[in-house]
Amino acid sequence: METNTFKTIAKYGLGAMLISAGIGHLTFARKEFQAQVPEWVPLEKDDTVVYSGIVEIAMGTAIIAAPKKYESLVGRLAAGLFTAVFPGNIAQYKNRKDSFGLNTDNKRFARLFMQPLLLLWAIKATD
Repeated sequence: METNTFKTIAKYGLGAMLISAGIGHLTFARKEFQAQVPEWVPLEKDDTVVYSGIVEIAMGTAIIAAPKKYESLVGRLAAGLFTAVFPGNIAQYKNRKDSFGLNTDNKRFARLFMQPLLLLWAIKATD
């Protein structure tokens, strides 16, 4: 498969994943996402989930719709988003919160290694 085709598929896949996750924040997975909000966040858990869902929908849309000259910037912003939500994954592991089928310490620990892959995906799909 040609590199440009692969990058295009990766870019649209990432955008679609972010939009789907954002919709999940606002609808069917709201409680699951609340389990990942660290206690130190100064907002209500549900407010945090709603706001982050809106950001994910906007970010996914931007990844898909950004003009070519802004793709790299949008990719770096997406990488920043994945970095910003990482403390939630750490909190889920540390506080042993079950959600999204992550119901063991090993599964929650393994999830921590997915975030760097998402970050890399965002950068490589848009560079």
